[in-house]
Amino acid sequence: MPAGVCGCCGPLRPRYKRLVDNIFPLDPKDGLSKSDMEKLTFYAVSAPEKLDRIGAYLADRLSRDVVRHRYGYVVIAMEALDQLLMACHSQSIKPFVESFLHMVAKLLESREPDLQVLGTNSFVKFANIEEDTPSYHRRYDFFVSQFSAMCHSTHEDPETRTRIRVAGIKGLQGVVRKTVNDELQAIIWEPQHMDKLIPSMLFNMQDADDLDRAGHPSTPSGSGQDGEENPAALAENCFRELLGRAAYGNMKNAVRPVLVHLDNHHLWDPNEFAVSCFRIIMFSIQAQHSHHVIQQVLTHLDGNNKSTPRVRAGIVQVLLETVAIAAKGSVGPTVLEVFNTLLKHLRMSVDFELGDSSRRNSSSSVSSVRGRESDERIVQNAIIQTIGFFGGNLPDYQRAEVMMFIMGKVPVYGTPCHTLDTVKIGHQGTKRIQTMLLSSLIMVTSGFKSKSMSAALPPPFLDPLFSISLMEDSELRQLVLEILHNIIDRHDNRAKLRGIRIIPNVAALKIKREKISKQDVAFMKKHGQQLYRHVYLGCKEEDNVHKNFELLFTTLAILTIELANEEVVIDLIRLSVALQEMALNNEENMPMSIRCGIMALVAAYLNFLSQMIANPPFCQHVSKVIELRNMDAPYLLPEHIFRDKCPLPESLDKDDRQLYFQTADMAECLAGPGYNAERLSIPYIPQVTDEDRLTRRKSFVDTISLQVDIMSSSLPDKQPELAEEITFETLKKAIDTTGLEEQEREKRRQVMEKFQKAPFEEIAAHCESKANMLHDRLAQIFELTIRPPPSPSGVVSISAGHTQHPSVPVYEMKFPDLCVY
Repeated sequence: MPAGVCGCCGPLRPRYKRLVDNIFPLDPKDGLSKSDMEKLTFYAVSAPEKLDRIGAYLADRLSRDVVRHRYGYVVIAMEALDQLLMACHSQSIKPFVESFLHMVAKLLESREPDLQVLGTNSFVKFANIEEDTPSYHRRYDFFVSQFSAMCHSTHEDPETRTRIRVAGIKGLQGVVRKTVNDELQAIIWEPQHMDKLIPSMLFNMQDADDLDRAGHPSTPSGSGQDGEENPAALAENCFRELLGRAAYGNMKNAVRPVLVHLDNHHLWDPNEFAVSCFRIIMFSIQAQHSHHVIQQVLTHLDGNNKSTPRVRAGIVQVLLETVAIAAKGSVGPTVLEVFNTLLKHLRMSVDFELGDSSRRNSSSSVSSVRGRESDERIVQNAIIQTIGFFGGNLPDYQRAEVMMFIMGKVPVYGTPCHTLDTVKIGHQGTKRIQTMLLSSLIMVTSGFKSKSMSAALPPPFLDPLFSISLMEDSELRQLVLEILHNIIDRHDNRAKLRGIRIIPNVAALKIKREKISKQDVAFMKKHGQQLYRHVYLGCKEEDNVHKNFELLFTTLAILTIELANEEVVIDLIRLSVALQEMALNNEENMPMSIRCGIMALVAAYLNFLSQMIANPPFCQHVSKVIELRNMDAPYLLPEHIFRDKCPLPESLDKDDRQLYFQTADMAECLAGPGYNAERLSIPYIPQVTDEDRLTRRKSFVDTISLQVDIMSSSLPDKQPELAEEITFETLKKAIDTTGLEEQEREKRRQVMEKFQKAPFEEIAAHCESKANMLHDRLAQIFELTIRPPPSPSGVVSISAGHTQHPSVPVYEMKFPDLCVY
């Protein structure tokens, strides 16, 4: 009776169970029964409400087969699940998917590599299915963790390890594809998931990179579901796909794990892998998100400000790669922030280097200190390259703003910035900062083209730049001149003018030039005297070398090409004559090499100018002087004086007028229409400004004041001697005032002529110099006469460069009687 009952109940099993059981053959080697699978599929499509029960029953059978190690039936069950999943697209598929994911999780949890790979392949097929409706409750936390663990597989067998890693990467790629486009799955971008996804991809990319550096061939790429594939290539593709789908709000969570991974694995030194990672990032993300990545790298650089120099240099080089790519598009509002951060780290690097050098004497390991100094130089060079490259790729309107920003950071004597730098890093550190910032300015201004000089060289930029050009350091003056060349030379003529020389045929250079605009004419009227003055003062520096004279010649030539009209040409000739007179008179006690260098500079420039203005008499006069110098005084020509071991004369003979350019002859050559040759008779006198005081240089006002002080202080001591030397002849000369009256009339005539013929700018500069002289003299008088009242603090302090006198306690102060009550 019991047997009969059992026999009767067998056919009463649900149909879906019978259909599921029929797809499993007696021998698992026979594989899935296709005809029975077709029946099951037809039943599932016809009765979609049964899908969840079919899935649950298949999951139950698969769990038992996994536990019993019947892996053949496991493969058949997963194949059936895949086919059902691909065939059914109804609302009822949601519960079936839950059963499917549960079975995939069972396979991934097993320690059998084949089952892990099988589960991964099924998940990838599921990830490629586009669902009609979003899932509100499905989560992929387990799959992210499991696939990430598979990406870090350390299986003993290399082939098996590669298969597991490839499967893990494919699984992560499936998770990314399934979740990033689903607004309900935004949780995938949260840090706890990104901290697993990103390092897993980078680990496989890094592993292949290490193998390549070690000289081992990487695993060849293959095809097929379980075939050998390259984990690094798959990881890179998945990494690119993930970043390409990242929205603006997710950029921080996507980039931060990359920086953390590079820190944890010490990949900043060497930084080839870090550079390649960020190149992938910059080319994968949307262009409008580039500035967010730059911001992340800058923040990371700030966080590593106390790391080793090579680590900081590696981060800066990565930043260089990112800004090089971002500069081609939009970099958003972070332009000045990039430069501000880089300049801050440049200053910190100088602090570290000077701190190490100051400890060198007390340190026992001199080699390690020197090594750190060289490492800091690597950091500084990387920062300068980054600043220059980034600035050089910006549009002109942003580049002008960056130029102003960098110039505002250059420490200049007399400014608060300089005071701060001098106190903290001293003169040597200040000079290093100046040199590096000016070097970066050269890179930023390279290729800069501005339609008007007033926009390219505004006073807030020009004034501190010229202040630096007056410093007693030939290298700084060279950098300033190169910056001016980059800005003024708008037609790229510098290469044709390279090297100071007597150019026989200027027309053969094919110099490009345009007619000077009204804006540039106004610029020269306003700032021309300032330009001439700095050329004049820059020529007489005793530490000038061959390169300084080359750059000065190029400066004069570029001014002639870009900004010279008839009035400017006359001013430049007056400047040349003044330089010649300065070298001949030698009131500054300059070395003979500098005097001859100035004479050679004047010859080379007047030869160039005479051919540029195409005035045959002027050219003939200049050529005649140069020919005579070739025969009698070759040391006055650039081809000879700048040669090594050139013989120098003991003195320059003023009386040999044929060897020098004569103002009267040049005025006669330019007497035709167009040029106001009468102005050549007015000698050029450089204007005096506050820059001399700011640059710790003795200005003309200081020199005159010093002479007055010496004379006034020496008069009381010499009065007895003067009284003893009074004779009849001296009294006769004192009574005879005819000569004095003639001198006074001549002086008055010269003043009248100057105010009638000199340009307004020169007259204004002369009046300004007198005002500055009076201001400086009053300031000195007030400083000597007015003292601050004593304070009861009893502290001796130094403020603004002046020593404060020791304070007096209150009980020792002596007050006037009227003040005492």
